[in-house]
Amino acid sequence: MSAPAELAEYISTVKPPAADAVHPLLQRLVDAFGAAWVDAGNVDAWIAGGGDRVLLFAGDPVRFPEGLDVAVVLPELQACYPGRFVIGVARRPGDEALARRFGSQRWPSLMFFRDGQYVTVLPGMHDWTDFVAEVGRALRCRRAVRRRSAFRSSPPAPLPRAATDATARPTLSPHPLDPGACP
Repeated sequence: MSAPAELAEYISTVKPPAADAVHPLLQRLVDAFGAAWVDAGNVDAWIAGGGDRVLLFAGDPVRFPEGLDVAVVLPELQACYPGRFVIGVARRPGDEALARRFGSQRWPSLMFFRDGQYVTVLPGMHDWTDFVAEVGRALRCRRAVRRRSAFRSSPPAPLPRAATDATARPTLSPHPLDPGACP
């Protein structure tokens, strides 16, 4: 058999990964660091679990490879604040609908909750020092705001122009209906 024919035969046997296949780096968060899989069926119970909670919206690793970078550094961020928060990972498929429910508009994102209430969202991947500082800031927010699920029938507020500018650096975002939630 010629090389092109062998290649064509091989290609015909290769199956693309399932749309809901779990990337090993996301599975590692669950297996090695005690993260919980979160989806539409358990998100309310997970949020209500008490204490500080961080939900990772990693998205499709092909479209948003930064999501895997955040998945790798998230346990290190947790180690910087020992005992301060538990981790959840938004499960695919369905993560896009869940992100829309809470008004998340950027992939990847870390969404912070405290005692059953939405606190803030930290979108994107950051330099290490900035990431540690922004997570610390989210954990120090003086108060939580009403959960975004209460607003799911309303579209999220549009991002300010600077936040949509490709050169703008993403920072901690309070709930669009309560801009004073995080100082």
